[in-house]
Amino acid sequence: MFPSMQQAVEELRLAGEMNPGPWVKHCVNVGLAARSIAEKISGMDAEKAHILGLLHDIGRRVGVVNIPRHVLAGYEYATSRCWEEVAQICMTHSYVLMERDIDPATPSADEQAIRAYLAGRLPDAYDKLIQLCDSIATDYGFVILEKRFVDVARRYGVWPTTVERWNRTFAIKDELETIMGCSIYDVLPDIGRTTLLSPPPWQPPQGASIT
Repeated sequence: MFPSMQQAVEELRLAGEMNPGPWVKHCVNVGLAARSIAEKISGMDAEKAHILGLLHDIGRRVGVVNIPRHVLAGYEYATSRCWEEVAQICMTHSYVLMERDIDPATPSADEQAIRAYLAGRLPDAYDKLIQLCDSIATDYGFVILEKRFVDVARRYGVWPTTVERWNRTFAIKDELETIMGCSIYDVLPDIGRTTLLSPPPWQPPQGASIT
């Protein structure tokens, strides 16, 4: 099964009511970026890409949580709806290095579950598309990769694999641009203006903790 556009929009709306925050607009923009890029790639379904972008962070419906928890929560929710491809995107979108992004020695049960899912799995075209779009879409619009990387680092810090993750994301960008025959930035509206904006990094509401 796969959700319709109408279902995806409604799911995101309801999730935003459950856990209000800039993440909802981020998802809207990831969806728009995914559609805009997919429209330039022969063989990709632009509407499917749009829906996957809208729902990639649906796990945030459960509240203010850390990256592994929202990844796993999204996978569990999408699986409960029998949306297998959405569930896959929920698991892969934050991990451009797949299982190598997660230290096998980590005590986190969530991370170990994600690592087991990703182990030996190769990202498909939609995984890579959403991984890229997640790195160029903010709640206030589209930005170049370098800007988004700094934004994420300011909020979450850096990991031992951070530079390798950046390089992998640039490689995905290069791969898609070769197929498109143009820059991804050519198809994203107002990216020059929004890249120059510098809003402060989002912080959880007072009293909320990222668990």
